[in-house]
Amino acid sequence: MIIIKNHPEFESYLGKELGISGWHTISQQQINQFADATIDHQWIHTDPERAQNESPFKATIAHGYLTVSMLPYFWHQIADVQNLKMQINYSIESLRFAHPVVVDSQVRLKAKLVAIVNLRGVTKATIGVEMEIDGQKKPAYTGEVVFLYHFID
Repeated sequence: MIIIKNHPEFESYLGKELGISGWHTISQQQINQFADATIDHQWIHTDPERAQNESPFKATIAHGYLTVSMLPYFWHQIADVQNLKMQINYSIESLRFAHPVVVDSQVRLKAKLVAIVNLRGVTKATIGVEMEIDGQKKPAYTGEVVFLYHFID
């Protein structure tokens, strides 16, 4: 894990890989809880028996947005950004889902600092992200997330 305490420290990572999170297993319970929270109970996510019989994956798959919603969890395993007044999730750009995450798969996040700018004292950091699936060549998704960091002076 890297530790970042201010804008110049963050900027020193420009163009570099920031790290890789630990693995996390996507369980059917987690998928079902996400379905309940988002009111998205499509059978490809929540009906293991039907998925076994009708899905090309022969199992349920995680919601794409479930995997995206895990970004903060994984990001905090990669970087400890300290000395903050506030952090804001600003945007997700160029997100592409490349491969479904089948239930009980393990996933992790790779992150790289692709851009950083100081906006009158607010650090705008663009992080290139790729969610890897254990045993798969294609990632679950790739994209860029943008965070705004208000460091304490």
